[in-house]
Amino acid sequence: MAGALRLILGDQLSHEIASLADIDAQLDVVLICEVMAEATYVRHHPKKIAFLFAAMRHFAAELQAKGFTVRYVKLTDAANTGSIDGEVRRALAEQLLTRLVATEPGEYRLREVMRSWQTIDGVDFEMREDVRFLASHADFERWAEGKKQLRMEFFYREMRRRYNILMDKDGLPEGGAFNFDRENRKPPPRGLASPRRISHKKSQITREVLELVRQKFSGHFGRLEPFHFAVTRDEALLELQHFIAMLLPHFGDYQDAMVTGEAYLYHSLLSCYLNAGLLQPLEICRAAERAYRSGAVPLASAEGFIRQILGWREYVRGIYWHAMPDYAKLNFFNAKRPLPEFYWSGETEMFCIAEAVRHTHEHAYSHHIQRLMITGNFALLAGLDVEAVCEWYLAVYADAFEWVELPNTLGMALFADGGIMASKPYAASGKYISRMSNFCRHCRFDSKETTTENACPFNALYWDFLARNERLLRKNHRLVYTYATWDKMAQDAKELIRKKAAQFLGDGMV
Repeated sequence: MAGALRLILGDQLSHEIASLADIDAQLDVVLICEVMAEATYVRHHPKKIAFLFAAMRHFAAELQAKGFTVRYVKLTDAANTGSIDGEVRRALAEQLLTRLVATEPGEYRLREVMRSWQTIDGVDFEMREDVRFLASHADFERWAEGKKQLRMEFFYREMRRRYNILMDKDGLPEGGAFNFDRENRKPPPRGLASPRRISHKKSQITREVLELVRQKFSGHFGRLEPFHFAVTRDEALLELQHFIAMLLPHFGDYQDAMVTGEAYLYHSLLSCYLNAGLLQPLEICRAAERAYRSGAVPLASAEGFIRQILGWREYVRGIYWHAMPDYAKLNFFNAKRPLPEFYWSGETEMFCIAEAVRHTHEHAYSHHIQRLMITGNFALLAGLDVEAVCEWYLAVYADAFEWVELPNTLGMALFADGGIMASKPYAASGKYISRMSNFCRHCRFDSKETTTENACPFNALYWDFLARNERLLRKNHRLVYTYATWDKMAQDAKELIRKKAAQFLGDGMV
C-alpha cells in the first residue's frame, strides 16, 4: 500500500487539521516547507516571518515526537525550489509517493496552485476543506442565498444559536440582546495603559529562526526584535488564559480606545495564534463564555469579544470565498492615488498616522480601530489605490492572511466593494479620532478646525470625500443627515473646504 504526502502550510499548525485526520505513521510523510515565494510575494514584516517559521519548526518537532515522518524543508536548504508548488513536486518524486493530501489554503492564489496538482501524472490528489472554521463554505452559501445584503449581525445571530453560545435555557440571547455595543467602546480616560503582557522564553529553534530572518529579511518593513510571540500551542494557551483573566474584563470598555505609546491596550493578541492554527475558535469562545458565567467578566465584554470570532471572523472568511476572485479587483470609488511614503516611514505631521505606523513597525500589530479608523480611514478619504492599500495591510501585520485581510481592508476600511460588507463607508473626521484617542493632544493640527492653517487634514478630507463621491453615496440611507449638513453649508465654505483638501492631497501630502 502506497503512502501519502501530507502538506501542512504555515497557517495550518493544528494537530486536528483535516490533512492529518487519517494519517498512517508507517507509510505517510508530512511536508512542511519554508519557501522564499511565500515570504516575499508581499514583503512581509520580519516578525511575521519569524513567528511563522518558528511555529512551523516547533510543530514539525511535535509531529516527529508523535512518531510521524516529517520532511521539513528549511529556507536555506540547498535543494529548496523556493515555492510550495516546487517543494510538493520535488517531495513526490524523491519520496516515490502516489497520493497527495492537503487542506484548502486560506488564499485564492494558493488554491489555484493546488488545483494544478490534479494533473500530476500518477498522483491521486485530495484537497480537503478546512474544518477549523465554524461555518463551512456550504453553511455560508446557504445563509447568503437569496439575500440582497449580507450583514454580519444576522449571520452572527445564527452562529450564536447554532453553537449555543451566550444563549439562555429558553434559547434566547443572554441578557436579552445579541449585541451590547451600547455599553462598550468608551473613550480612553487619562492614564489608560495596557497591563503587562507575556513574553515567552526563546528556544534554540526560535533563536535560530530569528538569526535566519535577520540575515534574509532585514530590508523588509518592521523591527524583528524584541520578539515576544508564542510559537507553540502550549504558549498560545498561556496567552489565552492571560487574556481571559487579566484583559477580557475591560476589553469591551476600551476595545475602540487609542492611546499614545499603547499598541495593545486590552486587546487579546490571539489572532496570530488563531489564524496560524495554534488555537481553535470554539475553545476561545467557550473560554470567554465560561468567564462570563463565572462572574469574572461582564456580559458586554464577553459578548463583544465572542462576536469578533464567532461572528466577524467567520463572516469575513465566508465573504472572501463567496466573492473571490472578482472581489480582489473591486474599486467602487475608482481610487487610484499612490500610497504615500509615510505608510512605510511614519514620517508625517499627522500624529495619529505616525503613531499607528510606529506601532505597526515595532510590533507587526496595531489594533482594529487604528487599522480601520486611522490608516484605513485616511486611505478611504484620500482615495488611495485599493490594491496598494490591501498589499500594505497584508504585508505589515503578523495576523494577516488574505482571506481575513482582503475583506477587512477592501470591504470594511475602503468600501471598495460598494457595500457588500458595510452599509456605509466608515469615513470619519478628526472629531472621531479626538473623541476616541489622546492622539490629538500631541499633534500640531487642531481637530476642531477644518480650513485654517492648523486644521486637521481629516476634517477637510472627510467633506471632500463625500462631495467627490456624491453621485455614488447621496442615496445611501445612512448618509441622509450627513448630506443634509453639507447642503446647508454656504457655497464659498464648500469651496474653501475642497481647496483645503486639495492642498493636503498635493505634493507629498502631509
